[in-house]
Amino acid sequence: MSIQKNPEKLQMTDAYMTFLLPFGFDQRRREETIIDLESNGYTYFQIDEAVVDEDVLYGHGIEVLGKELEQYFYPYIEDKLFPCSPEKKGFHRYTAIIGKNYTMQLRDELYDFYMRSTDIILCPFGIAFLVLRIDLKDSSEDISDVLDFIQHFRAIEPNLKEDKGATIIIPQTGQTFTIHDYLFEHLCPFLKKTVLHERKLEGHFGTLPYFEDERMYVSSFLVTETDAFISEENLFRIGNLNGKDPDGMPFVSATNPDYIQQSLSESLHDRWAPHLYMIATDHNFSTVSNRPVDELTNELSQYMGTHYYNLLLHYFYKIMLLRVSFEYSEVEWKRDEFYVKSLIKLINVFSSSYYFIEISTRTGGKELSKLFRKTFRIDARFDEVNTTLQELYKSQENSNASRVNTLLFILTIFTVISGIYGMNLVIKDWEAPSGWKEYSSYTVFEWISLATAVTGIGLSVYLIISTFGRLFKQWLRKKKLHMHDQ
Repeated sequence: MSIQKNPEKLQMTDAYMTFLLPFGFDQRRREETIIDLESNGYTYFQIDEAVVDEDVLYGHGIEVLGKELEQYFYPYIEDKLFPCSPEKKGFHRYTAIIGKNYTMQLRDELYDFYMRSTDIILCPFGIAFLVLRIDLKDSSEDISDVLDFIQHFRAIEPNLKEDKGATIIIPQTGQTFTIHDYLFEHLCPFLKKTVLHERKLEGHFGTLPYFEDERMYVSSFLVTETDAFISEENLFRIGNLNGKDPDGMPFVSATNPDYIQQSLSESLHDRWAPHLYMIATDHNFSTVSNRPVDELTNELSQYMGTHYYNLLLHYFYKIMLLRVSFEYSEVEWKRDEFYVKSLIKLINVFSSSYYFIEISTRTGGKELSKLFRKTFRIDARFDEVNTTLQELYKSQENSNASRVNTLLFILTIFTVISGIYGMNLVIKDWEAPSGWKEYSSYTVFEWISLATAVTGIGLSVYLIISTFGRLFKQWLRKKKLHMHDQ
């Protein structure tokens, strides 16, 4: 892969980051999960209640107003995003304030960061998110250092060379952790029993087999030096998290300026250029500004509030549609008629209760929603899922019709033969204790009667066993599917 070394420098003054990690949880143990969250210091977020320690939760001077959230979303979305109690359907956010300093060691460099808070959001259909809010402590980093930190912190299970080498140091004890162990051994150890795993798969990938490349999605707000020039090259680097290569050298993953412009035409929202840009890609959603940070209070509040929920909702759409795609890829279509019907029911419940094209009342919110839908290919995924499930259902209907016709043919034959014989020639012999010994004297027609009776009884037993077996299998698959939308 050809990459461009020594790209343009861009000095940063502030970097706010939000990492989103999706995972699967058991809806049947939802109450137990909530009790675990509350016992570990997580409080239920309610839109109409004042937030304690808001300066620690979001940052100094950053305020997320409930009234603004209410007016930003349509009422049918607001009820789902901000339910008034855990018993209501929707997205249930539990928040814990951390307020601790940590250090990431990467190669020979140390990055000090401040863990502000964490959210655990229990979403419908057994999907949940672990959300981390982080600030980089050093305010004089180059954009390459910031992107290098983001790229390595988001890699839960680093399998690629460019993702390896990062460890988290706990200053108070000197302990070191990998990113995965930092999350599930140090920060949220109670989550280990909550997270569902596929038996066939290992690592965090096993918690969501449709989760992409075992990396967290990142939302960031980056502030440069005042009036610094933000070039297309650096916007491209931010969107694609092009920080440093394994040797510690800054790089850009494209050498063609036309390609960079074409890529930005798909991912860049430049309504407030040249002082503020938004970039949405498969890897991250970033806001970058060259205004002084004390003038960005309103923009930072939107980043922590309305933009946070807008991104969360669309990322949930993407994860949910990938989940259904994974589920129907596992279908044994000749035998899983009930499972396909359940998937159709699942996508119908999802689309009727949560999947909406228009979610925001604001022009900016609509533009951002459009950008997320395009970035995550939500409309194309939804159409693909619907079309595939309908085609699977039609194929199964045709297969079932053929099976029913075959069964009717067999039953008709048995009915005709048993009607001719009355099934009396052999059955009378069976009434006597030694009647079974008379088979040696049977005529051809009596042998036909015997074969018909025995085959009919065997067929009946087979149908009874297979029916109950199918019902039991449907029950197991239904439990696995998590049809609950609360």
